[in-house]
Parts: sequence; structure tokens; C-alpha cells
Amino acid sequence: MEKITKKYTNGEVTIIWKPDLCIHAAICFRELPDVFKPGERPWIDPNAATTEELIKTVKRCPTKALQFEMNKKITDDTANNETPITITVMNDGPFIIEGAYKIQDEKGNEIILKDNNSLCRCGASKTQPFCDGAHEDIKFKDNS
Repeated sequence: MEKITKKYTNGEVTIIWKPDLCIHAAICFRELPDVFKPGERPWIDPNAATTEELIKTVKRCPTKALQFEMNKKITDDTANNETPITITVMNDGPFIIEGAYKIQDEKGNEIILKDNNSLCRCGASKTQPFCDGAHEDIKFKDNS
């Protein structure tokens, strides 16, 4: 007999339900009746409670018919105890970027750079954009 596993997510957490393990202990639908509705389909509405409430209730399931997984989150650099990116704007020069950063184009292609780099602030003439390349050869000083 094939075991059924159903998954429901609210974006932050995924609730995993294994009906064959469920003995309907009623803990879940007593605690969160807007989430766990045995008479309806789908049986679980993970958007009807907070992630914290969902986890608390799922942990109380006596048969492990309900389990959860945290979805992968995008975190900022400071949450990972990494040094935040520093961008220094040089007068008449480029942006100096210290630390790792990602550049993404309009098609979604990504370049990840891990060292200190300079990013040109190209200007424009009446007919075309231009870059004199000075930021490649000259160490600009912060004149601010």
C-alpha cells in the first residue's frame, strides 16, 4: 500500500501531513480550527494562522502524522554574521564596493563578486554613453 504524503505551505513553513498515521487525536483542529478542517478539502489551510502557531500545534501531534519543514529564507548579510557591504561614492569617480555582492541583469543572469571592486558611474554625451576607463587605472580619493 502506497503511503500518502501531502504538503501545504504558507511561504515560510511547509506542513507535511501523512494521513495513514493520523488517528484524529483532535489536538490540531481544536487548537487551530481555521487551519485544520477535517470536513473540508484541502484539509489544511496554512495561511489561516501564523507560522509560530502552526509549528506549535504541529509539534503537539502525538502520532507524527503532522510534521513541518522551514522553507529556505533569503537572509541579509548581517543575519549570517558577515560584514555588510560598504559602497563608497568617490567624487568624480566610481563606486568602490567592499565585500561580496551580486549583480543581476534584466534577464536574471547573475555575477557574484567577492573582492573589492569599482563600479563605473558612466556618464552620457548627447549622442551616446561613455566611459573614460579612469577608474581602472587611478586610485580615486574620497573628497567628501
